Amino acid sequence: MINNKKIVVVLPAYNAEKTLEQTYKEIPFEIVDEVILVDDKSNDRTVQKAKELGIQNIFLHGENRGYGANQKTCYDEALKLGADIVVMLHPDYQYTPRLIPSMVTLIANDVYPVVLGSRILGNGALKGGMPVYKYIFNRILTFIQNILLGAKLSEYHTGFRAYGREVLAKINYKANSDDFVFDNQVLAQIHYAGFEISEISCPSKYADDSSSINFRRSVKYGLGVLKTSFQFFLQKHKISKYPIFNSNK
Repeated sequence: MINNKKIVVVLPAYNAEKTLEQTYKEIPFEIVDEVILVDDKSNDRTVQKAKELGIQNIFLHGENRGYGANQKTCYDEALKLGADIVVMLHPDYQYTPRLIPSMVTLIANDVYPVVLGSRILGNGALKGGMPVYKYIFNRILTFIQNILLGAKLSEYHTGFRAYGREVLAKINYKANSDDFVFDNQVLAQIHYAGFEISEISCPSKYADDSSSINFRRSVKYGLGVLKTSFQFFLQKHKISKYPIFNSNK
């Protein structure tokens, strides 16, 4: 805990057997109270490895439901555990858990309700091996999103995020996609709800065992990102309405 705030790390896992241990062992358990792993019907020994590591909160999807669906289960279970701060961390070791204290301290001290680990700040993306086409894709999408959302984030596509409980309790994340665009919908919802977002520089590590989507799925993801951003713009200017921006009462 920090400032009596319960901190829960959630790991949305899919075929993470080779990287889970390295990720898990860097989690700062001096401040992290609970770890939740949700397995989206992996084809490897992810679940067995999680049990070997002693992870107590393991939840299984009976079928592969998608990255967004995995996170929905993660957040549902974290809120049930009474989390005050939820850290979403990919278990593929692209992001170092050693930054968790810096991220959650900002939330626990009521400085910001949301903190993102940005690979773009500090030039961490290319140094860490991000493919050049993905870097260019990232920069173009982020530029367009900042215009449509009226924001100034360095990137919207990081898989390392920390949320205060009040954020997850208010936004309607269950209405979001079960696919990869879920992450962007969440940030659009957060902007729409009026929560401020902070970013810290985060090095990234792209390796053979790191999760990644191919070019075709990257294009699909990009189109979904643009659609979400235009929906935000249309709703913000009272031109149209979309269910994902309905807040939970």
